[in-house]
Amino acid sequence: MGQGRFIRTVRHPVFALVGAVIFAVAAAAAIRGGMAAHARAVEDGPVKISDQALDRTFDRAVAEREIRSALAAGDPDLAQSFVELAADRGVPLHPASADTVQAATANRASLANTAGRFVRGLWTGEPADLASLAGTAFGDLFVFGDIRDAAREGTRYLMGQPADPWILGLAGVGIAITAATYATAGATAPERIGLSIVKGARRAGRLNPVLAVRLGRELVKVEDAGGLVELAENTGRIETKTGTAAALDSLEVAEEPQDMSRLARLSAAKGGKTRAIIKLLGRAAIVLTTSALDLAIWLLWAAFALFGFCSSCKAAVERITQRYLDRRRTRGLRAAALRLPAVPLRA
Repeated sequence: MGQGRFIRTVRHPVFALVGAVIFAVAAAAAIRGGMAAHARAVEDGPVKISDQALDRTFDRAVAEREIRSALAAGDPDLAQSFVELAADRGVPLHPASADTVQAATANRASLANTAGRFVRGLWTGEPADLASLAGTAFGDLFVFGDIRDAAREGTRYLMGQPADPWILGLAGVGIAITAATYATAGATAPERIGLSIVKGARRAGRLNPVLAVRLGRELVKVEDAGGLVELAENTGRIETKTGTAAALDSLEVAEEPQDMSRLARLSAAKGGKTRAIIKLLGRAAIVLTTSALDLAIWLLWAAFALFGFCSSCKAAVERITQRYLDRRRTRGLRAAALRLPAVPLRA
């Protein structure tokens, strides 16, 4: 008896309507929480995001380890970036570490070493530091580099050999930007330098494939290459603030053009410390993954609540309709029973 009463109560339309109200309130709360999570993800700039991540991951052991690794790889610029980051965050280092980094930096800055890297950048078009970028930019500024790359890749394409459409397209855009640089008396020089770095990163395999795919259409039509020009501009801004190596590191972690804009803002605030931050955090230095996860969870709950709301509304309508039809049929049967003639009883 009690179980039957419970079932009738649950199947009552009012119960379904109460469920619809509850699910509607839950959906509204979930949507509001999702909007708040999205606002946090948008408002938190790359500087704040990187500082929060460094608070959790950066200490003396990490700094010493990364400095040793950078020196072993022949990258004193990266080692110096970690020294600057440690000083900025008040992390004490062993005195010998700073001395070793300073000596390695001085050796790399020698005249013979610098001249060799300049010639290599001019000949190969693969910038790895300021000296090699100077050689690459020198060749591109006098159109030698772009014509060399366009002729090389174009010849390979015409002969049926593997050709890189990225390099071919970048060379074409580079010739146009170089012409604009001369026409504007150097106003577009940052874009010209940035494009040289992008082209060198592509040739050296340091351009993020995801970013390359998203910008692939820009290489087809030079007149519509606004996104590519913006990428080159942001790359040039990073190079100006932090150096060529930092710009190449940025192109490795960026997955969309907006990432390079965020990295440009990070480099403007952090300067020489940018390379160390990118090395430690990668794309997490500019993207708040926690807020993105929160947003996904809130949206999942909102979808669940909306589904419950729709299901409850459907159940309420069906039950109200069924009760109406049942009552109508009952009244009809009663009316028919009253209209039936009385049957006399036989003796």
